[in-house]
Amino acid sequence: MNAKAVVAREAAAHQALLDELKAAAEKLGLQVREERLLREVGYRVRSGHCRLRADEIIFLDRGLPLQAQVEVLVDELARRSLDDIYLSPAARALVERAAAREVLRDDGHEAHGG
Repeated sequence: MNAKAVVAREAAAHQALLDELKAAAEKLGLQVREERLLREVGYRVRSGHCRLRADEIIFLDRGLPLQAQVEVLVDELARRSLDDIYLSPAARALVERAAAREVLRDDGHEAHGG
């Protein structure tokens, strides 16, 4: 397989994973919005969870690579119960790893990766 085909295949896999995670978030009552998040002098805007009145929203910066958008959703979903939500084995493994990191962080024993 040539390099272009490998890159296209990886991009398709990341897009499918992103779509699956967005669907899971929406089943939990979260809105997922892909926006172009503007950066101005004096403040830093980034993707993540936001509460606006009674709505919970996850903003994804459209300018981020697909893998980074996946990581934002994985981190947000790792903080929630997904017992009643079907996730593919690959998606569930990512979320469970992120949840384990959260537990370590909450216990004050942040793991130093490598």
